[in-house]
Amino acid sequence: QVQLVESGGGLVQTGGSLRLSCAASGRVFSINIMSWYRQAPGNQRELVATITRGGNTNYADSVKGRFTISRDNAKNTVYLQMNSLKPEDTAVYYCNGDILGIDYSLTNYWGQGTQVTVSS
Repeated sequence: QVQLVESGGGLVQTGGSLRLSCAASGRVFSINIMSWYRQAPGNQRELVATITRGGNTNYADSVKGRFTISRDNAKNTVYLQMNSLKPEDTAVYYCNGDILGIDYSLTNYWGQGTQVTVSS
C-alpha cells in the first residue's frame, strides 16, 4: 500500500514561517501531480498549491507570493514553504498525490493532515 505522511505543522506568530513536508512511502513507482490543500474549521477544503512532476506550479490567489511548493522526485516528497503567515492561514493542511503504484495502477491519495496555527 501507499501512504502520504505530512510533517512540519505547528504554532507560529503572524509573519512567521513554516515548512511542511509530505513523503510518500510504500509501493510507489512514481508520483504525478502533488498538491497541498487546507481546511479551516467551518470551511470547505480548498486547494493551496499544485506541482507537476516536471515542476510546473500553481497557487491559490490567497497564498501567491508567500507560499512556495516544491518537490524532490528522488525522495517522493513534496514541500510547502510558508512565509509571511497570517491568522487566516490557520487550518489543517493536507497533502494529496496522484501516485502510480508498482502495479502501474494510478490512485489518488490523501495524507492525514497537519495542523498549522498562526497567532495574531
